[in-house]
Amino acid sequence: MKESEILELKKSTSELKEGIISIVSILNKHQKGELYFGVKNNGEVVGQDVTEKTIRDISKSISDNIEPKIFPKIKEISLEGKKCVHIEFSGENVPYYAFGRPHIRVGDEDKKLSSQELEKFILKKKKVCWEEGISERKIEDVNEEALRSFIGRANTVKRINFKFTNVKSILNKLELLKENKLLKAAEVLFCEKNPSEVQAAIFAGTDKLTFLDIKQFKGNIFNLLEQSESYIKEHINWRAELKERVRKEIPEIPIRAITEALVNSLCHRDYENRKGNEVAIFKDRVEIYNPGLFPEGYDPKDFFSGTERSILRNPFIANTLYLSKDIERWGSGIKRIHDACKEENVKVEFKKLKSGFLVVFYRKEEGPKRVLKKVLKGLTVNQKKIIQEIEKNPKITSEKLAEIVGISARKIRENIKKLKDEGIVKRVGGRKEGYWEITKNN
Repeated sequence: MKESEILELKKSTSELKEGIISIVSILNKHQKGELYFGVKNNGEVVGQDVTEKTIRDISKSISDNIEPKIFPKIKEISLEGKKCVHIEFSGENVPYYAFGRPHIRVGDEDKKLSSQELEKFILKKKKVCWEEGISERKIEDVNEEALRSFIGRANTVKRINFKFTNVKSILNKLELLKENKLLKAAEVLFCEKNPSEVQAAIFAGTDKLTFLDIKQFKGNIFNLLEQSESYIKEHINWRAELKERVRKEIPEIPIRAITEALVNSLCHRDYENRKGNEVAIFKDRVEIYNPGLFPEGYDPKDFFSGTERSILRNPFIANTLYLSKDIERWGSGIKRIHDACKEENVKVEFKKLKSGFLVVFYRKEEGPKRVLKKVLKGLTVNQKKIIQEIEKNPKITSEKLAEIVGISARKIRENIKKLKDEGIVKRVGGRKEGYWEITKNN
């Protein structure tokens, strides 16, 4: 018998405190191990007195001094005819603490973790372990149509050469099952009920004081991507360009950059963080946020050239999105966003936050005053007043407009109908929660 990274030997329970530290160290490194009392660290069996109280005292000390709680198997055994205590322990809820301090096993020694080392340790464990965890969802919870559609796209782009057969077989081939149970990665990718969500909102100005609309999207990653992209496309400005009698609609922000930012946001988020992804649309910018810290020691600019390698927080999810070509190739997302915006002369920023990562697209400088001046041209006096008040308060009611403009509510509604018919204003949402939007394309 020899000490190792998963085996600790103690001469007697007089070294109980040191033994508890060893249990925590081994758990933090390997999530399971063994400890013997009554054996010297060189393997010599010396034995010790063992009573029911000895076992109770060991159990109580472990329970009182290790967090999170573990439930080891503790029993008296005989080695070479001598009484010893054998403890078998396991636990997946790392990091563990002994007497309020975290430790980790290095060879056959126990090393204290500094606060910086602990932070790195936690991030590393999250990166490695979360996706490989077993989901509470069953195979029956997988959206077969979503999985079938994914395989179809992967076949089309020739990154998968097998056809859809059945859910279980396909998930096995994608390595998203473990012992016939769903991995958490599969839950996020193909189950409608999962921990991922996107909160989307439109704000009246350049801050978050007044919002005009708010939505919460739920579903699998592919649904979230589709809903989020549609929401942004609906609420950014488009201009019409005529070339050879063909009308082409051009967005103020390149759609391929928006799509790439959304995919990266969902791919690299921290799914153990209860805070969801966010899409925020302001007068002057569009923000896409994900609660996943940017890799330590790296800067977004490191990826502009395309030579830096990707640091994957969720490799299973990333690989799946790659197979359907939702991700072009690993490590290229930031470069593709940067290049697409540079080509269209759109300013974009990548911001590392303490709570996550933010991509900011700045909207084209057709400012409110210039837009308003263009819209007002050719309108009646009352229509101009209506437009000006809508610009100030998109949620303004017909009754309030009548009071400010000085005409009846019926006349207000008649004028708004004309403005809607001419494509100058449109109503977004219902009567109670909706708001007016001045069309920027006129």
